[in-house]
Amino acid sequence: MKTSDKTMVLFYQQIGKVFYSIAAVDKTVRPEEVKELKKVLQKEWLPLENSVDSFGSDSAYQIEIVFDWLVENEWNIDQIIPDLKTFRIVHSSLFTDQVNAMILKTAKAIADSFAGKNKSEHVLISQLNAVLEKQY
Repeated sequence: MKTSDKTMVLFYQQIGKVFYSIAAVDKTVRPEEVKELKKVLQKEWLPLENSVDSFGSDSAYQIEIVFDWLVENEWNIDQIIPDLKTFRIVHSSLFTDQVNAMILKTAKAIADSFAGKNKSEHVLISQLNAVLEKQY
């Protein structure tokens, strides 16, 4: 069964929140982190599948749209991992080994883009990995 475009939009919005939390965990989203996200989005996420949003754009752009909105609004990251856990339980079929690997790869690339990973980023990536591997 094909996943609906609406579900894919919600999925990418969740992923955008996750990537924002990685960038914002140290209380500052740096330009290098934004640049890395946009680079990986173009190279890895846009080619992944072909769902579209209500405007006819590739749904994967929701990652960037949500990320940018959260940066502008200085969103609290505390609920992001628990929300991802809930979303993953409801939509487990979306979290294939390939997708989980891409999520972790992107999170690590964002964290590494500015002076390597700090302790907060390491902890958050470990929490993310636990959710993706259903170790909760």
